[in-house]
Amino acid sequence: MTNSSPTKSPLSSFQRILVLIFAIGLAGVLFVLRAGLNSRQTLSELARRSLEPEVALANNKPTILEFYADWCEVCQEMAPAIISAEKLNREKLDIVLLNVDNPKWLDLISLYSVNGIPQMNFFDQFGELQGKSIGLRNLDEIMLISDSLITNNQLPEFIGMNRELRQSSITTKDSLKVVKPKSHG
Repeated sequence: MTNSSPTKSPLSSFQRILVLIFAIGLAGVLFVLRAGLNSRQTLSELARRSLEPEVALANNKPTILEFYADWCEVCQEMAPAIISAEKLNREKLDIVLLNVDNPKWLDLISLYSVNGIPQMNFFDQFGELQGKSIGLRNLDEIMLISDSLITNNQLPEFIGMNRELRQSSITTKDSLKVVKPKSHG
């Protein structure tokens, strides 16, 4: 003999609604976190939106060139700070991302002696190199550097930063030595 009466659920209607709300909320949080932590994708997107280096260095705005690689964990860690700095200073400062694995940038990798990543090169509004930084920078440090460039003040002093550079920003491609990105000079 079979029992045709419906089986009673161990959860009340109220509890089922709470579980459903919790599951939807958890799915939403996970979706946002996954999108927010996908810095590799955001670095690539920012790189695609970046001006060409020659344009950025000639448009009378200070510029930061960041040399990075998708496989670089420190670059990925620094990505949210770079993206925030770009959003906060979009009208006053150009941030240009250059992937060292892209052969298109070999001349700039050689010109600016990129031998570690992430490397950021800092230019004033005239396209003159003011300094460089190799290694991880947090948002506060990047904002201090950005503010110094925007206000035409001396760059702040941080470990891994060199302010003593005075190299022309304009060099012909014929005069450049080609260095492969992963050889780092």
